[in-house]
Amino acid sequence: MKETSNFFEKVYEVAVQIPFGRVTSYGAIAKYLGAARSARMVGWAMNASHNNNDIPAHRVVNRKGLLTGKHHFEGTNLMQQLLESEGIIIKQNQIQNFDSVFWDPSKELPIV
Repeated sequence: MKETSNFFEKVYEVAVQIPFGRVTSYGAIAKYLGAARSARMVGWAMNASHNNNDIPAHRVVNRKGLLTGKHHFEGTNLMQQLLESEGIIIKQNQIQNFDSVFWDPSKELPIV
């Protein structure tokens, strides 16, 4: 479990840097961490982070901008409400203008 928790911590270190009003994907975080095939594990990390309000898990979506993790948030539409409060437009569980709000850690952060 130590290796998993270490990976989760690395995921959280990236997630806390996602700017207000921007989103990234599970896969983009995994790729940045050198584990390109571990998008699902990034999702598990986001799901495990809900007790930590410092981690903006609502800003991590799937590669198409779909709110695939929304059922892990309390309430029916909490994930969508949090994103909309940051100015992100969502229709039918999908972020609109996804390319313009997408934040790529591989381009924005120093190489790990």
